[in-house]
Amino acid sequence: MTPPTVHEPLILASQSPRRQELLKLCGIPFSVCVSQVEEQFNHTLPLEKATENLAWQKAKAVQDMYPEKIIIGADTIVCLDGIVFGKPKNQDDAFSMLSSLSGRTHQVVTGVSILTPQKEILFSQKSKVTFFSLTPEEIQNYIATGEPMDKAGSYGIQGKGTLFVNEIEGDFHSIMGLPVSLLYRELKKLFTHG
Repeated sequence: MTPPTVHEPLILASQSPRRQELLKLCGIPFSVCVSQVEEQFNHTLPLEKATENLAWQKAKAVQDMYPEKIIIGADTIVCLDGIVFGKPKNQDDAFSMLSSLSGRTHQVVTGVSILTPQKEILFSQKSKVTFFSLTPEEIQNYIATGEPMDKAGSYGIQGKGTLFVNEIEGDFHSIMGLPVSLLYRELKKLFTHG
C-alpha cells in the first residue's frame, strides 16, 4: 500500500476529527496519516505509561513510513475501579459501560507521543469525570444516537455525553482526546530548541 503524500512537517497519526480540530488550535500546519497498527495495551505498566505506550505505537507505525517527519500519536482510555474501558464492541457493551459509569467517578487518561528523527517525547494527562446517576432509558436513548460507538468509555464529552457529566477535575480537551495546551508547549520547545 502506498502511503499518502505528506507535505507538512507535522503528521497526526489519528483519524479522530476531535483530535484534528484540537491540533488546529496550535496553529501549526499538519497532515493526517492514520496508523493501521493493532494496538496492544500493556497491563504491566502503570495506567499513564500504558496509555503513552499506545500513543507511541500509533506514532511509530506512521514514523516507519515517514522517518523524516514529526509524528504525533495520541490515545485515550477510561478507567473505573482498575478496569480499562476502550471503545464499545456493540450496543450491549456500550450499555454495560455507561451503566457502570452512572453515578460514579472515573479516570480519563490521554497519552501523547511526539516522534522526531532525533527524539521521542511521551507525556500523558489524567482527569477525573463524575457522572450523574443515569436511568436505563437515558442510556438507551444516548446509544440510539450512535455517538458512543467510537468513543473510549462509550461517551463523547464534547457531544451529547456532556449531559451526563456532573463534575470534571482536570483538562476538558484531554478528556476529548488531546491535551492541547500541554502539546502546544511541547511543540513550542521542539520548534524553538530542536
